[in-house]
Amino acid sequence: MMDLTTDYLGLKLKNPLLVSSSPLTESVENILRLEEAGAAAVVLPSIFEEQLSLEGNSLDRDITRGTESFAESLSYFPAYEDYRQGQDAYLGLLHHAKIRAGIPVIASLNGATAGGWVRFAKEIEQAGADALELNTYSLVTDPAVASGPVEQGLVDLVRQVKQNTKLPIAVKLSPHYTSLANLARQLDEAGADALVLFNRFYQPDFDLDQMDVVPRLALSRPEELLLRLHWVAILYGNVRASLAVTGGVHSAHDVLKAIMAGAQVAMTVSELLARGVDRLAIMRAELMRWIEEHEYESIDQMRGSLSRRSVPDPSPFERGNYIKTLSSYTLRATVE
Repeated sequence: MMDLTTDYLGLKLKNPLLVSSSPLTESVENILRLEEAGAAAVVLPSIFEEQLSLEGNSLDRDITRGTESFAESLSYFPAYEDYRQGQDAYLGLLHHAKIRAGIPVIASLNGATAGGWVRFAKEIEQAGADALELNTYSLVTDPAVASGPVEQGLVDLVRQVKQNTKLPIAVKLSPHYTSLANLARQLDEAGADALVLFNRFYQPDFDLDQMDVVPRLALSRPEELLLRLHWVAILYGNVRASLAVTGGVHSAHDVLKAIMAGAQVAMTVSELLARGVDRLAIMRAELMRWIEEHEYESIDQMRGSLSRRSVPDPSPFERGNYIKTLSSYTLRATVE
């Protein structure tokens, strides 16, 4: 019998299909629909530390600071009058989702200070979360700040959260680190239970008519998956932590590629936002059909089969890929 189960964050999941942090998981009703469609677990929308302390006239200043610092804040900060994801609401969503849903519910926290991360992580744990995803993307714009202290701060943060809670911890990373492999190992040693690759960087656009810098939200595209596959394939076997792919997962083939690179799970959102929640059931059916046609017995059997350590020639994951890719391009003949 085909076995789609996988282990992630110490959780036994019925399949590798997860729905990552997004508006799709902001209500219990949506979470139940996702579970019915085949989701093995969901990640709640990120709650930002700034949102826990917004008061009175400081609202505009704090929201502006958030959008400069955090990737997801450009799209996930609603207008204040419409805002329903305050501290109590977030913990309430988590609590009721745990009561009604039969799949693991993973909270997501985007903090700005070590104290803020730890304080709310404890409350998330008390509310019954199965795990916590630390959404750590920050954009350093000060040229006086070197990369070393930034990375060390992240490692120290993970260590503090681990020391103060018993929750399994996933760290959602950006690809923009000088030595990602080394940082991954440091996070692994600090106690991270999973690494999620990668956070998407929502870059602002320029409005030439208004002479203003404005946020632009674009859904992910399948080609974004390649960067994720590359790094999961490199990290597989070099860290103890589970590996998750998020960004660019739009089909069952994308899920299969993620697993063969070495991931425990593949997270999707944009595909569901664009084509509806029922797309998840189709992806699961296509996943099962491919596995059956290729005579695999389980997800575990194929995991890491295309990782850097498993392929005969590892050069595609290194500088050799750059050389081969450029030399493979042939100009088309010019028609005169």
